[in-house]
Amino acid sequence: MKKIVLASASPRRRELINYISDDVLCVPSGEDETLPDGISASETAQFLALQKAKSVAKNYPDSVVIGCDTVVILDEIILSKPSSQEDAFDKLKTLSGRKHKVITGCAVLANGKEKTFREETWVEFYPLSDEEIWSYIDTGSPMDKAGAYGIQDKGSLFVKGIEGDYFNVVGLPVARLYRELKEL
Repeated sequence: MKKIVLASASPRRRELINYISDDVLCVPSGEDETLPDGISASETAQFLALQKAKSVAKNYPDSVVIGCDTVVILDEIILSKPSSQEDAFDKLKTLSGRKHKVITGCAVLANGKEKTFREETWVEFYPLSDEEIWSYIDTGSPMDKAGAYGIQDKGSLFVKGIEGDYFNVVGLPVARLYRELKEL
């Protein structure tokens, strides 16, 4: 297999891609995440994943380049990474006691071919008290995560259940990506 290049700065994705290969180069894309008009919330992750992969692939034409993006969607509204602690509180309060969708878009560029896909997982939160939310925010963990929580850290204490791929919620649908790579 050709060298795999992961177009990501995410430490969680770096860890998960190692389930597929130990020989992976991680290169942040630095790609602008401005969306075109008319793109739906559900299409966003796949669009951004492709932009990231294309940006990095320019410098690695003989490699398999993988781009990813994860979005948290509630009522067709994207809950992005929080801009402040107050924003993190608002996002978590909105998710409290409700079900939301996590979509990770992936793009794989190799041998002049382009393959994109998305994986969807439903996550349900328990009702959360203000104290629980602020305690979690005080850990600093929510600040670099879509939807202001990490299912792989203390944010897991909020999760009542999931329908779908756990690793997709972390940020990389490992099993699906592995199968897509095998097909390519």
